[in-house]
Amino acid sequence: MYYNSNAAIMVTGITRGQLQYWDKKGVVKPSMGASGRGSQRLYSFRDLVQLKAAKSLRDQGLGLQRLRKALANLRKLFPDIEKPLAEMTFLTDGDTVFVMDRDPKVLVDVLRKQFVFSVPFGRIVEELKGKVKVLSRPKKQVVKVRGTDYEVVLIPDIEDGGYSVRCPALPANSQGYTEQEAIDNIIDAIEACLDAEEEIRREQSIKAAG
Repeated sequence: MYYNSNAAIMVTGITRGQLQYWDKKGVVKPSMGASGRGSQRLYSFRDLVQLKAAKSLRDQGLGLQRLRKALANLRKLFPDIEKPLAEMTFLTDGDTVFVMDRDPKVLVDVLRKQFVFSVPFGRIVEELKGKVKVLSRPKKQVVKVRGTDYEVVLIPDIEDGGYSVRCPALPANSQGYTEQEAIDNIIDAIEACLDAEEEIRREQSIKAAG
């Protein structure tokens, strides 16, 4: 599963400027870069973990150059970054990144040298999974067409952006870049279905009369 820039921003809490700048500087680049005019940069869940981790470390004072080097080393050490990092905590004093070992003595040695902030990756992974799940969840709404209420289902498209929308009661499907555009388009689609049904009934009535 891949996520567009809007989804990446929503679930990680970074700004659009940070996303674009970190891509440009090679801090965190999308797994699927733009391949041509009109194409999008798409981020894997692994990318989202790195973005959230980068934000946490950056918020705690780690410089951009050290941040880029730390994430590059993590990618080399842990190709499957989601699972190993979910069991670790990384620490930073704003200058260096430390790994919290499971051996308590190692942690004590680190804390004797200087005070550090912690970035629990397990919590990051679980938080992102929850936000992605909410972001992908279908939404139900009711629209009124010709005096009748119709339930419609909006499904966010987290890869290409926008929404697909359908009306379970009718063979009506549409899409839109925003929720409102999708709703407006499904109303038009419902109108078209009702017109088609009326035309079918009219033809059947003419045949029956003939």
